[in-house]
Amino acid sequence: IIALGLLVDDAMIAVEMMMKKLEEGADKVTAATYTYTTTAFPMLTGTLVTIAGFVPVGFAKSSAGEYCFTMFVVIAVALIASWIVAVLFTPLTGVYILSSNMAGHGHGQPSALARTFHSLLDKALRRKWSVIAGTVALFLLAVVGMRFVQQQLFPASDRPELLLNLTLPQSASLAATTEVVTRVEKILAAEKDISHWSFYVGQGAVRFYLPLDAQLANAFFAQAVIVTKDLHVRDAVKARLEAALGPGYEDVLVRLSPLELGPPVGWPLKYRVAGQDPERTRQAALALAQLIGEHQAVRNINYDWNEPAKAVRIEVDQDRARLLGLSSQQVASNINSVLSGQTVTQVRDATYLVNVVARALPDERAQLETLRNLRIGGPNGRSVPLAQIASFSYVLEAPLIWRRQRLPTVTVQADLAPGIEAATVNKDLRQALDEFRAKLPPGYTVTAGGTVEDSAKAEASIFAVFPLMVFLMITILMVQMMSFQRLWLVLLTAPLAIIGVAAALLLSG
Repeated sequence: IIALGLLVDDAMIAVEMMMKKLEEGADKVTAATYTYTTTAFPMLTGTLVTIAGFVPVGFAKSSAGEYCFTMFVVIAVALIASWIVAVLFTPLTGVYILSSNMAGHGHGQPSALARTFHSLLDKALRRKWSVIAGTVALFLLAVVGMRFVQQQLFPASDRPELLLNLTLPQSASLAATTEVVTRVEKILAAEKDISHWSFYVGQGAVRFYLPLDAQLANAFFAQAVIVTKDLHVRDAVKARLEAALGPGYEDVLVRLSPLELGPPVGWPLKYRVAGQDPERTRQAALALAQLIGEHQAVRNINYDWNEPAKAVRIEVDQDRARLLGLSSQQVASNINSVLSGQTVTQVRDATYLVNVVARALPDERAQLETLRNLRIGGPNGRSVPLAQIASFSYVLEAPLIWRRQRLPTVTVQADLAPGIEAATVNKDLRQALDEFRAKLPPGYTVTAGGTVEDSAKAEASIFAVFPLMVFLMITILMVQMMSFQRLWLVLLTAPLAIIGVAAALLLSG
């Protein structure tokens, strides 16, 4: 859209210039020659200045720059091709197409619109200080108005797909995840506006397009790519599925979202709570979730890890084990063989090698007595029950702990109400977050992530290339104008575009 808006501009200027000379009585060759000699260099500098304006986007050292580099290339190629067409092919084509006897438009009499414009221009020039003061006032008002415009680096994709994430408790098995997926697929099959879907159990979807937020393989996670029949029914399908996946799925974190555009972010609102002690970090994350939950736009608050799960802790009496010639490694290997299993051989299935795993029966693995009576073989051929060298206890512990820079880190993440951006919510919560940070113990931090963090990284990488953009623009304009006075005139008028930009964004929302 950006390229197309500028693509036809050069050719229109060339045609208008040629028609003007023909109306003045010049022959077609003279009109074509005049068009080339008067517009070729100014249009080239305008083209190069426009391309230079996209240099920061194209050469930003960030994921946003990688994603947007192709936009810079397309715009550059399109505008240069447009200039070549306008200065060479358009005048040449005009020689063969335009009429030699072209009557002047209006026959020398200015139109009503032209007379109105001339009158307004004359009045503005006679009251120049009032016009300048009014323009400065509008500019300052536009700058203030831009503070009320929500910031969004990349919008959601306009593709018909939806991503469905199902996250079970982190202690859940692959069998439990498969059972939930089977129930969900029955709901998807009953939805008339869904064309088809693909489910990935125990892992995320394969990266079928660049901005996909790729997920790690975990037994408690499943992801579906749902293709709706049309973009216009996508939001309606999303609403119906969210309603259907509420009752009966209380222990499953369900998230439906359209595909992202731009660098993958996942949950738009994220805050990372980090500290030395996992339990105190968890408590701080719970308190932070209550704080951000007070904002009316925040939806579906969750954590990347937080919920403790029941576990059996086996503490080996090292003195007894050493008397029997057993090491902790031997004990752990025997326990893992019963619970998780051990690969004993492989079989070939077409081109794939499949592991054959030997382990205890499901009923035996679920009983604590199986572990108590587990026979641990010693080096002398004798075996003893595990209960003789170890004690058993039930505990609550986190099945998964994420660390960032070696510190346990809980990410509090959430969705937002439609029409509300993460930057807006972060701005609203800034004072409350500062007060929350001040109450944390030394060594504990809260850092914004998600869309806010990605936008900050992208903007920093873009602004780092701004000096090069300004240097290129000034150099090109100086070559064209050969005057510091004219150069500053152009540079001073360019920022005034924010008056129209602010008005359009505020009025359109």
